[in-house]
Amino acid sequence: MIESHELSKEFGSFRAVDQVSLSVQPGKVLALLGPNGAGKTTTVRMLTSILSPTGGWARVAGYDVVTQPAEVRAHVGVLTEQHGLYERMKAVEYLDFFGRVYRQSAEVRRRRSLDLMERFGLTFALDKRLGEYSKGMKQKLALVRALLHNPPVLLLDEPTSAMDPHSAKLVRDAIIELQRDERTFLITTHNLTEAQQLADQIAIIRNGAIIASGSFPELARQFVGDPVMELRTHGAFNGLAADISDLVTVEDAGEDWLRYRVADPYNINPALLRRVTGLGIEVVTLSAVSQTLEDIYLQVVKEDEGLHDLE
Repeated sequence: MIESHELSKEFGSFRAVDQVSLSVQPGKVLALLGPNGAGKTTTVRMLTSILSPTGGWARVAGYDVVTQPAEVRAHVGVLTEQHGLYERMKAVEYLDFFGRVYRQSAEVRRRRSLDLMERFGLTFALDKRLGEYSKGMKQKLALVRALLHNPPVLLLDEPTSAMDPHSAKLVRDAIIELQRDERTFLITTHNLTEAQQLADQIAIIRNGAIIASGSFPELARQFVGDPVMELRTHGAFNGLAADISDLVTVEDAGEDWLRYRVADPYNINPALLRRVTGLGIEVVTLSAVSQTLEDIYLQVVKEDEGLHDLE
């Protein structure tokens, strides 16, 4: 549903996006991560036919972003950093206006507007002028506008920025629900916890180029290594690390706990538990030490900086 091949954009001598290749299947969420100025928003603008690429190509919902811009816009819902809300209008007027742009009937415009405003907890503000909305309310209304024509593809630039925790959860839950209808998402965000929760695929962009991409488990294994397991026991080890050294290499340990990396937990962990209990040691827990997207992101950026230093 979203494809690009060596997509590039230059502004004079500055290359903002450098040969970005992406592929997102129907019903999947791609999180595009990177620092400010990395090229995320420029990429989104090319995918929505707002900017023309300098090089490469892209298709959204099967339509070419250069030669079929009208079809692309008809099949895409967009939330950009600058909402462009008409602040003198009331919400009902604003959504009705955009429903007309999408050539919806009066009945469809009203039904879609009311349903979406209810979903995002904004029915109380239907008759308020948009200038009276808080930042979070404006963000939610911009998302309602993006969903108004029921698009199969959604490109969301920082969808939960400026939202309180409850509102942000509403948006995340809506994204998860919309996925069930085979909608496809590209999300840019600085919220790494949110990206880890929502994304099927993650791409990290820096200086306009993709420096890492894959699923969370793939990136975790590539950049932070095998999973780390933690074993906690009732009472002291009394030399346990030496007794299991043929099974695992202990990386860290305390009086009643130890941590080790394991490439094959399905086989190693049961063998380890049999060994430990056979030694008469009572196991309290054996669990994976959670890896976070922040750990991966920082390691990816660190390695990329190292490569640039070598150059």
